[in-house]
Amino acid sequence: MAISPEILGMLMLVIIAAIVILVNGIKIVRPYEQAVYIRLGKFIKILDPGFNYVAPLINETVKIDLRTMVLDVPRQEVITKDNSPVFVDAIIYVKVIDPKKAYFEVTDYRAATVYLAQTTLRSIIGDMDLDEILSNREKINLKLRDILDEATDQWGVKVEAVEIREIDPAPRVKQSMEEQTSAERLRRAAILKADGAKTAAILNAEGEKRSRILQAEGLRQAKILEAEGERLAIILQGQGEAQKLRILSVGASTLDTKALTVLSLDTVQRLGDGQATKIVLPFEVSRLIEGISDYIGAGRQVPEREISKPEEIERYVGKADTILGPIPTSEELRADMKKLEEDMAKDKKVAEAIAAQSKMAAP
Repeated sequence: MAISPEILGMLMLVIIAAIVILVNGIKIVRPYEQAVYIRLGKFIKILDPGFNYVAPLINETVKIDLRTMVLDVPRQEVITKDNSPVFVDAIIYVKVIDPKKAYFEVTDYRAATVYLAQTTLRSIIGDMDLDEILSNREKINLKLRDILDEATDQWGVKVEAVEIREIDPAPRVKQSMEEQTSAERLRRAAILKADGAKTAAILNAEGEKRSRILQAEGLRQAKILEAEGERLAIILQGQGEAQKLRILSVGASTLDTKALTVLSLDTVQRLGDGQATKIVLPFEVSRLIEGISDYIGAGRQVPEREISKPEEIERYVGKADTILGPIPTSEELRADMKKLEEDMAKDKKVAEAIAAQSKMAAP
């Protein structure tokens, strides 16, 4: 039996409508989304990512993006606690964690979050001074995030982070801040200059003190060394004179009158060779001339003088070693000089060390 064209057309329409109805029930949800499934105005369930089939024609599905979104909080003027106007804007990082609440509990969670951030930011800034705002930006971020996260939790939205993007004081406030900064820098410069002058004065006084101490110490050491050298020179000179007298006493003990007369003539000859026009003789010249005449045989006869013996001199005067003391040898003199040189070297090293410390302490 043949099918009429009208029936064939109706069948085609029915088949196409059935296909459309079946396709209408297919819902594909992307990996970063979830879908709210509503049937005849009633919430049924949340559709997970992938292929989902729902009742056609009588369903409604709303896809919710679960990725972190960046919301911009518009720039606004806020009055701080110390009545300083500032312009503040921020950005918010939010993420939907409950698609059902985000759809049913708030009309537009994005706009609601932005408006809530504006009012909350105005409230936080209004309770802080300008200097505190400029120096505690991280504190404002944390406080604003905690408030927004608690408020948006009932919307199924989590506030992950809040960042204050810009805090811009009003022009007149900026000018006042610049003047204040300039005055503060001048104050610090004056303080640093005064501290530098104070430190320099202290160091100069300390250096002068050390210099005077070193000079006094050097003078003291010089006087000690000079006195020690003078004492040693006097001792050596006295020992030399004593040794000379000892030799003379030993040599003179064997001399007779004639030998003494010859020595006196030599002394008078040396006096005559001098350049002086006036000569003072410590003995009587007539006695000297009389001795000379006796020596040459022209005077009266005088008995010969008996030569003194060393034993007789020691008997009346005492032993030479007892009276004159021990005579130092050349080795002992060299040892004394070496010890004196070592003491001088030690004193020099001490003075150099003190001078080096003073130089290091000087600025």
